Amino acid sequence: MQLYNKHSAEERAKIIDENSQERITLSFYKYFKLGNPTLFRDYLFIIWSKLDVLGRIYVANEGINAQLSVPNENYNEFKESFKKVLPLKGIRLNIAIEQYSKSFLKLTIKVREKIVADGLDDKSFDVTKIGDHLNAKEFNKMLNDKNTVCIDMRNHYESEIGFFKDAIRPDVDTFRESLEAIDQQLEKNGKDKNYLMYCTGGIRCEKASAYLKHKGVDNVFQLEGGIIEYTRQVNQNNLNNNFIGKNFVFDERKSERISEEVVSSCHQCGEPADTHVNCANVACHLLFIQCKKCQEKMNTCCSDNCKKTIKLSYEEQKTLRKGKQNSNKIFKKGRAGHLKLNQPQ
Repeated sequence: MQLYNKHSAEERAKIIDENSQERITLSFYKYFKLGNPTLFRDYLFIIWSKLDVLGRIYVANEGINAQLSVPNENYNEFKESFKKVLPLKGIRLNIAIEQYSKSFLKLTIKVREKIVADGLDDKSFDVTKIGDHLNAKEFNKMLNDKNTVCIDMRNHYESEIGFFKDAIRPDVDTFRESLEAIDQQLEKNGKDKNYLMYCTGGIRCEKASAYLKHKGVDNVFQLEGGIIEYTRQVNQNNLNNNFIGKNFVFDERKSERISEEVVSSCHQCGEPADTHVNCANVACHLLFIQCKKCQEKMNTCCSDNCKKTIKLSYEEQKTLRKGKQNSNKIFKKGRAGHLKLNQPQ
């Protein structure tokens, strides 16, 4: 029974290149009661590894959250597999706007306490009482209503490169902090407004809308399928696009371009840029925005120190990394003290 990856990330990338393999990147989520997440995890790994599915999946007692990559030739069989998994039957798949065959290079399915960390005591309110789901056309109409408060439920490094016009973008590092931002908006605007929320694929809005309902707000709305589904509907139905810039995604692509506007700046020189990179120094791996000019000048590093480090031998770099962990500090982006955000060099 295979419960591990047969190939390393490097080997998988080589296989994809050699076979010119075309793959579909997609995501999905669903809240449902799951009695044995570990057993469910093992079952999914067995059936999907046979289909060469790659990606990152979290399962918990409250459901599933997945970002995946599937070979084109196995896509129909992959969709058929959902019929064998009763909780996933009829689930909506969010197909990526921009495709990249190496968006994922391993299949990782982890059992978590929650499918999205929110810091909430779910027993204190009914998580099934959520807001109304809006399609792209309905969302546009609600967005233009003067009585609407639109809140971006994503983190600062996501909303920095793209957002809906007039949306409130909390300067937060975590979803938990976004919920605190909701409390601030309630205190500022009261409960009689239309509270409209959006995120990448919709999952964070599910919990956030239930949280607002619990707070006594009647008019709670959320973008169904998130920015990904919104863009698909806008393109398919020739609707007005109210999203400006890029949509941040959690795979090797790092973003999808939704409109041509560049709304952010290089974190090293301050010139207009909206391309995220991870620092080439593995011991750092800081996520930040870097323009092409700075990428060439800094060898895709965030500092002169990291630039010097990557010139060392593998063994020397390994010694420097020993006993150190990056943790969530890699997402500090422009908040990292050594980056000269918006300051010309």
